[in-house]
Amino acid sequence: MSLTPSAGADRIDLLHTFVRIVESGSLSAAAVQLGTTQPTVSRRLQTLERLFGLRLLQRSTHQMTLTQDGERCYAHARALVEDWHAIQADLRGEVEVPRGRLRVVVPHAFGQAQLLDPMLQFMARHPHVTLEWMLDDQPPDFIADGIDCAIRVGPVQEPQLVAVPLADVPRIVIAAPALVGNADPHDPALLPQLPWIALTTFYRERFSLLPADDGPALRVDITPRLLTDNLFVVRRAAVSGLGAAVVSAWLVRDDLHEGRLRQLVPGWEPPPLPVHLVYPAARQIPSRLRAFIDAMKASLPHTQGMRPLARPPGGPPAEFALPR
Repeated sequence: MSLTPSAGADRIDLLHTFVRIVESGSLSAAAVQLGTTQPTVSRRLQTLERLFGLRLLQRSTHQMTLTQDGERCYAHARALVEDWHAIQADLRGEVEVPRGRLRVVVPHAFGQAQLLDPMLQFMARHPHVTLEWMLDDQPPDFIADGIDCAIRVGPVQEPQLVAVPLADVPRIVIAAPALVGNADPHDPALLPQLPWIALTTFYRERFSLLPADDGPALRVDITPRLLTDNLFVVRRAAVSGLGAAVVSAWLVRDDLHEGRLRQLVPGWEPPPLPVHLVYPAARQIPSRLRAFIDAMKASLPHTQGMRPLARPPGGPPAEFALPR
């Protein structure tokens, strides 16, 4: 089978056309964006399908959908086209204006709360960027899903990812006032006696507390009544009095101020959670992604309820456990 494209269209052109078709939603819209005609766009798509020997799009009178092969092709094509444009701009010494589509995966609660203002500020500064803001607590498949980057709360261990440190999320221990009753909320010995709500992504049966004076850490063993992977569920259950919990401080700021929750053992905090922006290594970074990284690095450490990323010395601190 010959892999020679039709005259006037090289393989990069074919892939670029395919990306424009998918992202604009139709052949006619892609033609407008590319400054050509719909028949030309249609011929390029047919040429690309012949090159691969695959059907990439299912087309009908009313809709156009990607086949499974088309979804894989789109993810690869988008990355290749972006790499090509980045190479051209770099070699020509061009200053790229951030433009195009940026696909970002963020955690549900964090993406709806702490990241929303930084995201809106980024969009206001870069009017030529279209953003897909996807809420998902699971790590994405960057290539298969065509994801540019993700923001992750917690450690990043995958060696194939570049992890850009952004900020720390302070955490505190909280409970409804009725759950504490007349007990001393400053006494760490109270903690093992309480019912607990556990956030399964970061702790299930135990957690550590660090003192303000850099002394040894305190290990707290718990038997949770409720386990969940959702911060909003943890907060709601804690407000209802179901149990104590370790939560991100930003999540319960209003509840503490209005008396629905109270902080336990002030002066002790669980280790903060690092926030990173991650993207696949060995990939050219388009200008829109560089601009997004710079925006998150500049704004997130100063967002209310966040801290600049700490650089802890050495290994973990010495730890002692509370009796249960």
